[in-house]
Amino acid sequence: MIYQDFRNEFIDQVYIASNQVYAWYPDFDKNNLRRWVNKKYLVKLRNGFYAFRELLDIPNINLYLANRIYKPSYVSLHSALSFYGLIPEAVAHITSVSPMKTTVFGNDLGSFSFQKIKSKVFTGFVHLPFLRDKEILAASPEKALLDLLYLFPFYNTEKEMYDLRLDADILNETVDSDRMNKLLEGYESKALDRRSDMLLKCYKL
Repeated sequence: MIYQDFRNEFIDQVYIASNQVYAWYPDFDKNNLRRWVNKKYLVKLRNGFYAFRELLDIPNINLYLANRIYKPSYVSLHSALSFYGLIPEAVAHITSVSPMKTTVFGNDLGSFSFQKIKSKVFTGFVHLPFLRDKEILAASPEKALLDLLYLFPFYNTEKEMYDLRLDADILNETVDSDRMNKLLEGYESKALDRRSDMLLKCYKL
């Protein structure tokens, strides 16, 4: 298969899983993928997953690809907070959560980290429109904050809460304390209850 034929067949998918290619084209030469990476047509995301380099300027494509290279997962923590404008800095390192083991993948796009959470709290994410009929799975603002406090328990003083530098105006527009408290119940953690309550009081929610 020549690259142009491959591109025409798979470009609408944005990313490529090699197992899918082999299932559809059993005679496909796996060395093609390596050659096309070397020629800068494709970017290797992790073993068995590739993206078309020409599409990498699409806004939020890193978030979309994060969902695909490690399933199930959703974008959360600092990446989700940055997406919603709740923290001031852009986040190049894409952070997600998953009920599977903690892991990190590095590639030409940067670093993709996945933090393990319990299956019972793998919820509270939303479906954000991405490209045509595609979606990005991302924590709601409330869930991103709870995931952060849950996975990084050193946020346990008022100073640490203020050091998050959350945008108070956007916080008040996007975060619903009742929704946050409802999600909080699933964690069944008194320590997290205290940290969440402290954050809400610090930012007057």
